[in-house]
Amino acid sequence: MLKGLDPLLGPELLATLRAMGHGDEIALVDGNYPGLEHGRRLIRLDGHPLVRVLDAILSVLPIDDFVPEAIFRATVGQDRDALDPVHAEIIACCARHAPGRTVTPLLGADFYPRVRAAHAVVQTSEARLHGNIILRKGVIRP
Repeated sequence: MLKGLDPLLGPELLATLRAMGHGDEIALVDGNYPGLEHGRRLIRLDGHPLVRVLDAILSVLPIDDFVPEAIFRATVGQDRDALDPVHAEIIACCARHAPGRTVTPLLGADFYPRVRAAHAVVQTSEARLHGNIILRKGVIRP
């Protein structure tokens, strides 16, 4: 245990977040997502829901502000505008940690390749469908 760090941020996840560079992306996915197939590096956080994990990660990860879009969520099928309850919770969590940044919906054809290219995938036990998000790491200015 460390002071000031969320206990969900274990050694493997902290090392991965620290090793990421500016512009690298990390995907947080639900329990149904094919994480082992899509992840170059897979970190399992079994027993934890997605938004709880997202909140812990955003407590230490800066979001990229050099690009117009740096936070992406999965969609409900082909409907970019549909918001499931998990999406509303994702958006609220991101708004607390990265005010002014929008959460961009990505259709599956765009979302899945981006997860495959991500630096790492964090597999949660989120049971709600479409509970998937990608975060692009920013910088901490001196």
